[in-house]
Amino acid sequence: METWVLSRHDVAEVVAAVGRDALMRRIIDRLAQGLAEIGRGERELSPPRGGFERSDPVPGIWEWMPHREPGDHITLKTVGYSPANPARFNLPTIVGTVARYDDTTGALTALMDGVLLTALRTGAASAVASRLLARPDSRTLGLIGTGAQAVTQLHALSLVFPLERVLVWDSEPAHRDSFARRAAFTGLPVEIAPPHTIAAQADIITTATSVPQGMGPVLPDTDGIRPHLHINAVGADLVGKTELPLSLLRRAHVHPDHPQQALHEGECQRLSAHDLSPALPDLCADAQRATPHQRALTVFDSTGFALQDALAMEVFLEVAAERDLGMRLPIEHHPADALDPYALHPRRPAQHPPRDREQPLAVAPAR
Repeated sequence: METWVLSRHDVAEVVAAVGRDALMRRIIDRLAQGLAEIGRGERELSPPRGGFERSDPVPGIWEWMPHREPGDHITLKTVGYSPANPARFNLPTIVGTVARYDDTTGALTALMDGVLLTALRTGAASAVASRLLARPDSRTLGLIGTGAQAVTQLHALSLVFPLERVLVWDSEPAHRDSFARRAAFTGLPVEIAPPHTIAAQADIITTATSVPQGMGPVLPDTDGIRPHLHINAVGADLVGKTELPLSLLRRAHVHPDHPQQALHEGECQRLSAHDLSPALPDLCADAQRATPHQRALTVFDSTGFALQDALAMEVFLEVAAERDLGMRLPIEHHPADALDPYALHPRRPAQHPPRDREQPLAVAPAR
């Protein structure tokens, strides 16, 4: 059995073939459908993720996120969160891979990059939640944190709302100054504004920062917040790392994506289960439950879970199949005799074209 591998070049071909807007819309629709199936009891919620935290020399976390579709496949995303990556190594803050396994045999069937996929599905999840909880006529978006994730947050939200203004802030001047260029493909004007202005003027806010544990909040709780404000809280992904003021959480309707996980490491870690409003899968299954909240202060606690990755991977694999992208590689050792691990498959000898007999052999110079 061979493993279908999508290289970074294949991922780029998928984006080029479909287009950014169409690809994001497909992922938004696929997430909405899959989350609704969880809410209706037709699908299981993914287990909470696990991981290792590290401190020196580079603080961060390494995580694994599994999802199983019984009798079909298992999806496993491994992901590293390293806030120092962009400055120190010119690497994304989030790096990872997504693998798919046959649920019956355990064989590795597909493997692809998880960097773009994670950014797309996280932006898509905010679009799904905002479409349910924010006012449909929302025109001003605020972004606290203008790193890589902010690009797909703006992109996804611009496809489901009639946005006219984008207000941004980041503690890193280079990030906030370059955001307009990175988001120019959306065609929306970007203004740099301090957090208190964003809190007062935005209809929707996304917080997606690398604020250290215990150093939040990144958004103030002021009297000027619009009564219908909806917040997508994306950056709380570690125990002790939060972005929103507790006072704001306590007076908002807080809707987690994955209640158990959010109570452990999301914004909800400072709340109890009794403080939570219906989770996103329940709202997707019955949108009427969300409609009354569109006139109130709402928070989507987005911690991310593996079903979202599995659904986004499905979209990439479908497009790749349509265009015959990727490579089939014999990564796993399947011995000729299943009971003998030493029944190896030797490498095939390289096929060299016949040498012209009149040409002498090249001899390396003596050293």
